[in-house]
Amino acid sequence: MSAETLSAKAVKPEESSEDREAVARRLLRSSLQHSYEPNLDIDWDAALVEGAYGMPAHRVSLYGTELWDGLTEEQKVTLSVHEVCSIARVGLWFEIILMQMLLRYAYDRDPRSQHIQYALTEIADECRHSVMFAKMTERYGVPDYRPRWLSHHLGRLFKTITSGTAMFAATLVAEEITDQLQREGMRDESVQPLTRMVSKIHVTEEARHVRYAREELARLAPRASRLERLVGRWLTAFAAHRIATNLIHPDVYRSVGLDPKQARKVARANPHHQETVRWSARKLVPFLREQGMIGGLSEKLLWRKAFLV
Repeated sequence: MSAETLSAKAVKPEESSEDREAVARRLLRSSLQHSYEPNLDIDWDAALVEGAYGMPAHRVSLYGTELWDGLTEEQKVTLSVHEVCSIARVGLWFEIILMQMLLRYAYDRDPRSQHIQYALTEIADECRHSVMFAKMTERYGVPDYRPRWLSHHLGRLFKTITSGTAMFAATLVAEEITDQLQREGMRDESVQPLTRMVSKIHVTEEARHVRYAREELARLAPRASRLERLVGRWLTAFAAHRIATNLIHPDVYRSVGLDPKQARKVARANPHHQETVRWSARKLVPFLREQGMIGGLSEKLLWRKAFLV
């Protein structure tokens, strides 16, 4: 879809409304045809495969470092399980934030519209996903790697004040980063079947959520004022930084006997890990740039420090 098509002058309000409804109608139809119930579609009592990784080995934060080379195979597998659960926990954290933002979004709008009915459908999807991630962590016997104290409480503020372009842009940050990691992991036969099934369900249903957010951001961004765009950039950059820097909780390294502070420092300096983070955002960043949601000082201070660009 070209920038000209999405410009404020080229799209009349009624055309935008019709297009929005058409997209929502297709997404609602897809939701009926391609949705899962994790409580039924995942065998939570199935035995875990001995020696299988929680996520692809080359995506583990210490991969390629001396610390990684010093681990036994069993320790590498253990760390991969803890890291995938840490990533899932950040996904769960933001899904709860997203559900609250979508509820506020729907609260002020006509529920008869297909657009708002899909927003409510997405909330239902995200609720199931949150339970699914929680059950996966429970099944692996891993601690609750919730985002650290500051991020956890800043999330309260973010969900309260964020709307419009920033809401949809931040949603894409959380959804597309995890989507890229899961798309790779669900096809990797070295990964636990449990992780692969959880990833398959999430990828299938998140594809609709990504489409919904991308379409709405593309409608809103050309109409945003300079002030709205500036505020939106900073809020999006804040969300991107918090999400990316919380993906791997420092305490995961305790699972293999490493000092959390030292191991986190090594991981942050690991070129391979930095490239993994950039890789996970490779489709997201160009789109957000096109919509004017990345740039200026917020990019230098937050996006770059999180290794996303």
